[in-house]
Amino acid sequence: MTVPAVNWNYPTNIKAGPGRIKELAGYCRELGMTRPLLVTDPGLAALPMVRDAVSACCDAGLNCAVFHDIKGNPTGRNVDDGVAAFKRGQHDGVIAFGGGSALDAAKAIALMAGQDRPLWDFEDIGDNYLRVNAAAMAPVVAVPTTAGTGSEVGRASVITDEAAQVKRIIFHARMLPSIVILDAELTVGLPPKITAATGMDALSHNLEAYCSPVFHPMAAGIALEGMRLIKEYLPQAVADGADLQARQQMLTASCMGATAFQRGLGAMHALAHPLGALYDAHHGLLNAILMPYVLKANEHAVAPRLEALARYLGLPQQGPGAVLEWVLGLRQAVGIPHTLAEIGLDDAQAERVGHMASQDPSAGTNPVNFSAEKYSQLFRAAIRGNL
Repeated sequence: MTVPAVNWNYPTNIKAGPGRIKELAGYCRELGMTRPLLVTDPGLAALPMVRDAVSACCDAGLNCAVFHDIKGNPTGRNVDDGVAAFKRGQHDGVIAFGGGSALDAAKAIALMAGQDRPLWDFEDIGDNYLRVNAAAMAPVVAVPTTAGTGSEVGRASVITDEAAQVKRIIFHARMLPSIVILDAELTVGLPPKITAATGMDALSHNLEAYCSPVFHPMAAGIALEGMRLIKEYLPQAVADGADLQARQQMLTASCMGATAFQRGLGAMHALAHPLGALYDAHHGLLNAILMPYVLKANEHAVAPRLEALARYLGLPQQGPGAVLEWVLGLRQAVGIPHTLAEIGLDDAQAERVGHMASQDPSAGTNPVNFSAEKYSQLFRAAIRGNL
């Protein structure tokens, strides 16, 4: 089946379809860039896809450079270094190229390029976003190479404050990239394990947004269809990384998850954020492992929604428990570990994790208001596999 090239204008200007990376230079020019800074991670920087993108931009007359000093969980220092590179090269725009880490760092660099306040002054608390000099922000073209975070359509970046050992959400509405390229060809080389972890991250966004108590029917509808796409196409993408149809649909589902979580997230992310900050573990894998434990804890509060989801997904059994069984089966099918212990975590900091999770912004839209003690219990359960 041929995968069509389509343009969507929600929530931003999205160019979807295999091979559309060839249009990158034109979109940079459309946004007024002549000297873009391509921000990516060290692994991707060495790959042909990045070299080809830079060469194509240079061939089109753009003076394009690369910044790749970014950790798997990007830090404030990474952002500061990126801003310094942006200013040294007299760049006038950013190409955010890669997975969620690169995209989050790139958006934060574009934000900070024209600010005179420190990064943490723009943490998503109260009306801090009003401090931003929006006119000084650099334009962004986003090119995701994983189908997971959906950061390409997000208005925020998650950045680790290493001094405080906490992840902070940096927000401004204009952090939403102006143009997004969803090109499945850029994802075909992604290993099965990363495909699985990022795909489950996309599921966590859609599922938590769907279960949020916030009234936002449009976001709920997007989340519902996003989960259907993941049910159908994630196992295919893991089994056959060259399946362009599955890859393109997973990019779409990832994009939908980040659009839907305007409705809020929940306890999966409330726990994953401190665990990522304390243990530097992969965010998508953390959400994937935590998912059934949180789903079980929330089940009584969202039973009608889960029953509707089970019907929409066409699950063989019905009722709220059917969704939990589907999640467990999907995780097993794509090779996700059942416990946090299997990826090297222990419960030595369980009380600290519980306190941090209860204070995380994502906790505010969980269907149940969990205490710090309850979050500690959930963490321990996910360590030991007590579902």
